[in-house]
Amino acid sequence: MSEATDRPDEDAWAQACAEDLAAERARRRAAYGPPPGSAAEELRKLMDAVADKLGSFQAPLLGLAAQGAVQQVIQQAKAAVEPVIERNPDVFDHLAAAGGELLAAYRSAVQSQEGRWTRGAGDPAGSEKKAEDPSGPRDEGSGAGEHIDLD
Repeated sequence: MSEATDRPDEDAWAQACAEDLAAERARRRAAYGPPPGSAAEELRKLMDAVADKLGSFQAPLLGLAAQGAVQQVIQQAKAAVEPVIERNPDVFDHLAAAGGELLAAYRSAVQSQEGRWTRGAGDPAGSEKKAEDPSGPRDEGSGAGEHIDLD
C-alpha cells in the first residue's frame, strides 16, 4: 500500500458535516420555504409592499394630482431610507436583536409582576391562605395602584 492510502482523509469529517448541513438546509427550505433575509432586506421588502399597496389604493380614491403627490412621497421615502440601508445594513440587524431583547425584558417584568399579584402583596403564601379561608376578604374591584419596579 502506498503512504497516501494508509492515512485517513483529514477533511472527511468536515466534508461529512458540510454535506449534512446542506441536506438539513435543503430539507428545511422544502418544509418551511426560504429563510428570512437580513433586517435590511426585510425593510426593503416592507417598503416595496407598502408602496405597492398604496399604489393600488390610490387609483379609485384620489384624483390625478393627488396620485402624483402620493407617488412623490413614496419615492422620497425610498430615497431617504435606501442610502441608510446600503451604508449600514448591520445596524438593522442590531436594532432587530435589540428589539427582541427589549421584548424579552418586558415579558420577564410582566410575568414577575403577575406572579406577585397572584401570590398577594407581601405574603409569599397569600394564595394558599385565601384558598383555605373562603370567608376572608375578596378582591371585588380595583384598589390602590401599585408601583411596578422594572429594574
